[in-house]
Amino acid sequence: MKKLLLGNAALARGLYEAGCALASSYPGTPSTEVTEEAVKFDEIYCEWAPNEKVALETAFGASLAGKRAFCAMKHVGLNVAADPLFTISYTGVNAGLIINVADDPGMHSSQNEQDSRHYAMASKVPMLEPSDSQEALDFAKAAYEISEKFDTPIFIKMCTRVSHSQSIVELGERTEPPARPYQKNPQKYVMAPANAKKRHPFVEERTQKLSEFAETSPLNKVEMGGIKIGIICDSTCYQYAKEVFGNEVSILKLGMVWPMPKNLIRDFASKVERLVVLEELDPFIEDYVKSLGLKVEGKSLFPAVDEFSQSLVASRFGKEMPASCEKIEGLPVRPPVMCAGCPHRGLFYTLHKQKCTVLGDIGCYTLGAVPPLSAIDAVECMGASVSAIHGFNKATGGQMASNTVAVIGDSTFMHSGMTGLANIAYNQSDSTVIILDNSITGMTGHQQNPTTGYNIKGDPAGKINLEALVRSMGINRVRVCDPYNLKETEAAVKEELAAKEPSVIISRRPCALLKYVKHNPPLKVNEQKCVGCSSCMKIGCPALSFKKGGGATGRGTAFVDKTQCVGCGVCEQLCAVKAFEE
Repeated sequence: MKKLLLGNAALARGLYEAGCALASSYPGTPSTEVTEEAVKFDEIYCEWAPNEKVALETAFGASLAGKRAFCAMKHVGLNVAADPLFTISYTGVNAGLIINVADDPGMHSSQNEQDSRHYAMASKVPMLEPSDSQEALDFAKAAYEISEKFDTPIFIKMCTRVSHSQSIVELGERTEPPARPYQKNPQKYVMAPANAKKRHPFVEERTQKLSEFAETSPLNKVEMGGIKIGIICDSTCYQYAKEVFGNEVSILKLGMVWPMPKNLIRDFASKVERLVVLEELDPFIEDYVKSLGLKVEGKSLFPAVDEFSQSLVASRFGKEMPASCEKIEGLPVRPPVMCAGCPHRGLFYTLHKQKCTVLGDIGCYTLGAVPPLSAIDAVECMGASVSAIHGFNKATGGQMASNTVAVIGDSTFMHSGMTGLANIAYNQSDSTVIILDNSITGMTGHQQNPTTGYNIKGDPAGKINLEALVRSMGINRVRVCDPYNLKETEAAVKEELAAKEPSVIISRRPCALLKYVKHNPPLKVNEQKCVGCSSCMKIGCPALSFKKGGGATGRGTAFVDKTQCVGCGVCEQLCAVKAFEE
């Protein structure tokens, strides 16, 4: 049977057909849907782990027990999982272990544009790169075979365009491989120095064997066309090359991007007049080709930033593309903004009003940095706000502690904020940490986390009590406020900033988009009362706009879009003349 599937859904189908037994992941765009699709198959146990390190370690445990396992993460999540990754490369696996990493060229939803192929080389772990949905499915099956044959974890690297585009897939049946018996083998799995020294030569020999495998593997394919130009490419760049050139050029498509087939590359280069590497971000393939002593073009033609397009590829080769492929210029900008009724809005309004220095974190609440709230001063990575405020306050001798806060989400606090708070409690800085508890992992599409009380399927699960957890870590001052209540929120912020000891505020209100949340009726503006002061516009709610002219003063009036308004009442609290009504 054939079906139109997202790349991520096709990868999940490949896991199913290959007999995967366990998937443990942390949500991160563009990788999230793989695990969300995998959970639809009852044969695969799926879970959201607190972070990517835990997810990989869990998947390794399943592999060790003899069951095929999987974990998924976005590129920055691989940084978190790097610690177990490098050691699992040494130990190898029992049953097959796939690590799916999804890069984000163009930074559609990421804070950097790192190229995960470097992790494959550095950790000496093979990496496959599908270029469409069918390959995503097929490569999952191939990856498990390679993993078990060569005793190695294996990467499947996706990118935003492959993860979130759709193509036709041929579906197959599930193959249930027999469980591999677990055998006690400390020399293989206990990476004390004496054992690790013996495993390193194994890793180097494995890389050599994988290189030989890559020479003849169907994962790498040559498509000979015109010989004036030969293009070496991977991932979505293969699609761009085919769309621009068709059969005008010859193409070496690398489905296995590490280790690379040096003899196949040399042979391909010998058959074409001009050799070009087409790859997004870093010159990973280009540098390898140059190390073989071959003359090749790459980053001299193409940028090392942003994602590519058919038009970009065509223009760099002096070709013209149809107007339908050109980027449409002059479209109105649609900046990111917190949703109408977002519980974070009231808190960020309060922090902006208090002129606080705010160290931010990764999540929906990162949008507190954009105008008109403009309430966040720095954002690095998940969990960094809590660690950074401690360093900030220690370095300044606490002189700015009375006006500096850290903000972090409930899911992100469980991911990597707890250790930063442990540092605050242990080394005692007068730091105020605000946990924005919206009862869900919001930015990646409403995934459950350890504080929600539900698992990936929505079934009841263990629920961590944030107040009890924070107190048990040594924080004595813990309070909860409702960010819809501006007076309560302002009082909490002022009082905790004034305290001369560590404190935590939990700003608690469920995400306005959650299906179980019952909203109040939308508000409307009484134009006879509105004086056009625009105070309500300071919160940046997308349900609010301003009409010039008219109103009580002739300056204009606020206007509420009732299709968006959820009646949260934050704007109502800012109106001195009580112009907002139900």
